[in-house]
Amino acid sequence: MASFFIPLTGLESDSTALNTIANDLANMNTTGFKSQTANFSDLFYQQMGQAGSGDLIQLGSGVRVNSISSNFSAGAQNTTGVATDLALAGGGLFILNNGGGYEFTRNGNFTVASNGNLTTQSGLDVMGYPAVNGVVNTSAPLAAINIPVGQVEAPNATSTFSMTANLNATSASGATFPGQITLYDSLGEPHVATVTYTQTGTNTWSYSIALPASDFTSGISTPVTGTMTFNSSGVLSKVNGTTVGTAVGDVSSIPVGFTGLADGAANLSMNWNLLNSSNTPTVTQVDAASAVSATTQNGYTSGAYQSFTIATDGTVEATYSNGQSQAVGKIALANVVNLQGLQLLGDGNFATTIASGSASPGVSGAAGLGSMTDGALEESNVNLSAEFSNLIIAQRGFEANSKAITTFDTITQETINMVH
Repeated sequence: MASFFIPLTGLESDSTALNTIANDLANMNTTGFKSQTANFSDLFYQQMGQAGSGDLIQLGSGVRVNSISSNFSAGAQNTTGVATDLALAGGGLFILNNGGGYEFTRNGNFTVASNGNLTTQSGLDVMGYPAVNGVVNTSAPLAAINIPVGQVEAPNATSTFSMTANLNATSASGATFPGQITLYDSLGEPHVATVTYTQTGTNTWSYSIALPASDFTSGISTPVTGTMTFNSSGVLSKVNGTTVGTAVGDVSSIPVGFTGLADGAANLSMNWNLLNSSNTPTVTQVDAASAVSATTQNGYTSGAYQSFTIATDGTVEATYSNGQSQAVGKIALANVVNLQGLQLLGDGNFATTIASGSASPGVSGAAGLGSMTDGALEESNVNLSAEFSNLIIAQRGFEANSKAITTFDTITQETINMVH
């Protein structure tokens, strides 16, 4: 009874197509959802004989669903403003840890768990590369991205500082000019250092760096002193008799140290950098008022965690109340050779299979991996108008196959009546 069997295969295939379309429409608002299409192919053929020309006479046996393919094109990005939301533009998948095994997703609707780990809404850890002291190591094994919620960043003692200043070339001999800069010790306590410049002769000044006497257990501040010499253009040329520069034997910084701090912190040991990033001296002597235009130093006090941001390359950076920010990790991405071979797990997650090939982790911007947008989500890529068109086609196919069955039923009934 092939007349019944053939349209039944059509009904079954059209039913699968309708179910696929229904699932797409049901998930049109699901974050990161990828639409699917049911693809048909004909079944085997029965050879009935040959025509006079020798051509085969073949009778088909119906249709089947050959595959259901997923559309992995990117969906539109929707800005949410939520720091834990992350949209991925371009290729790649986020890597998730599920009990030691990896799953993958395009759904960046993440949250922060009670232990500080960045996770999916179902509790799977988002994986990436760890950072130590703000430096990300992309050669290290993947680890859960941890946000330092409730943590306090340890203080950092000043190890380098610089002062951009001008000393008035027309000052009288013996004239002084003080410049100040705030430095930090190992406990994060601030100390206001005063650099006193004194003109001792033509194009020659002495300097004296001191902290307040109250900052020391002895109540006595022993300053760090020396001399500065400027050339005829007002450029700093020598410090303590040594040429200022970057050549062998030149000096580019002045060592500065203080011991016996009253708060019990470690001894302060730092360098006063004399050159800027262009290797130009930061202290000049020209005919203008003596002034300090800028100071920089690398120390800071302790700070409590406040917030975090995620850069386009996946670097997660935490911000603290002391004004400092530090990388705490870098979100990893992965790709597979055959996306169609991925196993769909629900919750927008995928697993690798033999057909997909193993996942290759990497960083944003490398090996075809896309970039990330913080505070946004990738929408479903379901095309509503296309789905409705496919729905009508599948419906007509279902109706046609149903009509074929009722027609064959009528013919069968007529045949039986002929017997009677």
